[in-house]
Amino acid sequence: MSGSLGRIGAMLKRHLYLFRGSWTRVFDLMYWPMLQMLLWGFMTVYLNQHSSWFANAAGVLIGSVLLWDVLVRSQFGFTFSLLEEMWSRNLANLFVSPLRPFEFGVSLMVMGVVRSLIGIVPAALLAIPMFHYSVFEMGLPLVAFWVLLIGFGWAAGLIIASLLFRFGLAAESYAWALVFVLQPVSGVWYPVDTLPVWLRPLAWALPSTHVFEGMRSVVYRDEFRWDLLASAAALDAVYIGLGFAAFLYAFSRARVRGQLLQSSE
Repeated sequence: MSGSLGRIGAMLKRHLYLFRGSWTRVFDLMYWPMLQMLLWGFMTVYLNQHSSWFANAAGVLIGSVLLWDVLVRSQFGFTFSLLEEMWSRNLANLFVSPLRPFEFGVSLMVMGVVRSLIGIVPAALLAIPMFHYSVFEMGLPLVAFWVLLIGFGWAAGLIIASLLFRFGLAAESYAWALVFVLQPVSGVWYPVDTLPVWLRPLAWALPSTHVFEGMRSVVYRDEFRWDLLASAAALDAVYIGLGFAAFLYAFSRARVRGQLLQSSE
């Protein structure tokens, strides 16, 4: 157990040293969440001034932006940590060490959390003086939403990592685009009832949909929906389990085929 923790910690140090040696990486993590927050924050100010209905739910767009970026940064943090190893052709070096695939996957998950915090916390803090809105006022529900979205980001990252192991850098575009395919059916900006009836079952099959419906329930009615929390947690567990199974299988196949030695297209 101590050996596993040591190897996972070594992988985390490896990526944290990259941050220390390149502040542009840190700036890149903060740039997009802050830009998104500012754009939607100013849109919120405009709508508050021209819509009495929207004024009763001030901050819902900013909250949606910040929570959506939790999911995006979690997936990006996981996937880009793997891509950095592939770009530098370092996978073979890592796996001649005692590092196990499971430990490698766990280290990528933790890096997803680290990158998410670096990206989201500054944007959330900036929203307070800029728009007099604090996402932290949600209290404990915010912690639950954050954990659930981080978990779904892990699941998406594991699936993308499986594709990268299988197809190499030819699948790199999925690292950028896959999570955004889920945005229209996740109810980020609107309730699930807005979607066509035939599309709603797909929406409810995603943990993110339950989180954003739960967020709106807190904002609009000051009510925390435990049923939505339980559903999102159960779906997260299923998707993370399936994602890890796919990750380990794709890794084993890549090792047998010698693909770890050549991570190019």
